[in-house]
Amino acid sequence: MSMDVDVDDDLLQAPSDQFEYPVLERQPSYYNPLNTFVCAKGERKHYQQQFADIYFLRLAKLKPAVEAIAHEEWKDFEIAGEKVRRIDRVLDVRQGELSWVAGTVYMEMPLKPNILDDISKDHWISAPPPREKFLSPTGQDQIMLEDESGRLRLIGTTLQLSILVTGCIIAVMGTENADGDFEVVDLKVPDLPRQPQRWERDEGSAILSSSASKKRKSDAVEKRIQGGKVAIVSGLRISSDRGDTMTLDLLMEYLLGEACGPADQAEVSRISRLIIAGNSIAEGTPLAVREEEKKASKRYGYDSSAYNHAPTTHLDNFLATLLPSLPITLIPGETDPANVSMPQQPLHPAMLPRSRNYCATPGSNEPGWFDSVTNPWEGDVDGWRMMGTGGQPIDDVFKYVEGDDRLEMMESLLRWRCGAPTAPDTLWSYPFQDRDPFVIEECPHVYFVGNQPRYETMVIDGPAGQTVRLVCVPVFRDTGEVVLLDTDTLETEIVRFTVYEDKS
Repeated sequence: MSMDVDVDDDLLQAPSDQFEYPVLERQPSYYNPLNTFVCAKGERKHYQQQFADIYFLRLAKLKPAVEAIAHEEWKDFEIAGEKVRRIDRVLDVRQGELSWVAGTVYMEMPLKPNILDDISKDHWISAPPPREKFLSPTGQDQIMLEDESGRLRLIGTTLQLSILVTGCIIAVMGTENADGDFEVVDLKVPDLPRQPQRWERDEGSAILSSSASKKRKSDAVEKRIQGGKVAIVSGLRISSDRGDTMTLDLLMEYLLGEACGPADQAEVSRISRLIIAGNSIAEGTPLAVREEEKKASKRYGYDSSAYNHAPTTHLDNFLATLLPSLPITLIPGETDPANVSMPQQPLHPAMLPRSRNYCATPGSNEPGWFDSVTNPWEGDVDGWRMMGTGGQPIDDVFKYVEGDDRLEMMESLLRWRCGAPTAPDTLWSYPFQDRDPFVIEECPHVYFVGNQPRYETMVIDGPAGQTVRLVCVPVFRDTGEVVLLDTDTLETEIVRFTVYEDKS
């Protein structure tokens, strides 16, 4: 980060008794998280059920929405005098008849991971590297539409103009040809759901709460201060190497107002919350084994001597230094010590002994100053509905499509009303039985995705006046960039930290 220091700046000057230094206070954070992705614990959490139920739950939830849009759009559509008609099930489609039907997309791709291939890897000398894309170079990929009755193969040039992945719910219009394939003329998606008004949930909870809690919340509503900012960072990738902490220290000093002058400190004081969007810890690397230990007898089970606690200790120290001044929301990521399957549950506070002192007390309904949350996560920050992930859903969608337009993928997920459509097909997921938590019930105002190749942002609009700010949050370890979101305008900016390296 580069700064221009004025001649009369007091950054490096000795204190003066003749000057009264202003006392800056951190902008308050109005924070109201949701528990949408919290899984059951203990004996209530098991993996004996089938994973396919998630897709049936998703179809049952989103099919009415997409059918309503398709009916409104196609009710008067006709070709050569033939009027289009709605079909209830995909296998009820008749050859040569103009019709439309809704269902779940399934991508038949030979290069997708296969459980039989995973078993055969045990007999390989070395496993092949993971594929960057599932797309077949020989054109063997097929697009299917399925429901409880069966599958129907889709063809047509219309499909090439849209992003489609396994698990998204769509409605297609066309005719079945002599080969039994459905030639698509047009398709519709559920599109953006209802978007809550700013402060809607906070004001509603104040009305329904007890008298004492209601008074506190009403007082907070009256004392709302405008002009705040939220800092969003991802990919800290803290490792056991002490040499990789220089940029991290610059970030910490900037957020604390220690690396800038009075003018910049006033701007930093507007930052009301820090959101860490995944991959705070680098990929696990065990401690180096000494020669004498290699000759010792093999140990089974947990080996404490091979556990490297340095990354989590560095993360704990980083958080504990910021927490007295700045509230933090911590979202786990792919490389963090959390469960692999989506939704990832919060990092256990026992791993962060210094930072957990700022967590909410057990049994409390109020969030703590330090909030370790799920991935994906959603909640209200300064009245705006925010939704964010550590990046795995977008990274998995990337493998299904051509190109690398991450913002287009993010927009597609919102218009599909599904935060992780490829789960559990190619993205590991818990086998939910009663609901699909990845279905987006309410449209967020801000949708951010961590650990992306570069910083990007755009605003999309919905059919009912919804507006959503999309933000790709880059990997801090590679770029040194942190995103600042203005909570008044939802405009974003980046602050970049660089460390000079003499390569001569």
